[in-house]
Amino acid sequence: MDALEAILTRKSIRRYTSEPVSDELIEKMLEAAMSAPSAANEQPWHFIIIKDRETLEHITRFHPFAKMLLQAQVAILVCGDLRLDRCDGYWVQDCSAASQNILIAANALGLGAVWTGIFPTEDRVVNMKKLLDIPDYVIPLCLIPVGYPVESKAPSNRFNEARVHNERW
Repeated sequence: MDALEAILTRKSIRRYTSEPVSDELIEKMLEAAMSAPSAANEQPWHFIIIKDRETLEHITRFHPFAKMLLQAQVAILVCGDLRLDRCDGYWVQDCSAASQNILIAANALGLGAVWTGIFPTEDRVVNMKKLLDIPDYVIPLCLIPVGYPVESKAPSNRFNEARVHNERW
């Protein structure tokens, strides 16, 4: 699958088979994540790979939109390290770019994935940090459940010419 096809056919997938996702595929998604651009090339990201069923289930107790974790074979928590954010808050954009690369890579690898927000919802941030022993200077941005998709969704064309402005508004 070429890059444009991977981008244009990516869909949020929330239902997965029980087939495990290999460490090799996880590493490929992380390699894609770490290839994202970042402000001043600071690369303020860290990733926590979660496979433990009990941990995945526990997250659904405090995250109301993460029920797909009950089926996901793995989840990738994308975090920003404030010690590496020397550009005053750009860690959010940097980690968002890394997250998008994970989603696109998952699609290109035949996997399904979905972005579930953690930051800036304080109770989700606090609970995730407590559950996974995340240090104070690291902020969990989002959690990406991943698995082999049960569902198949047709790509949609979201291009909206009304949102494009040339030269000026």
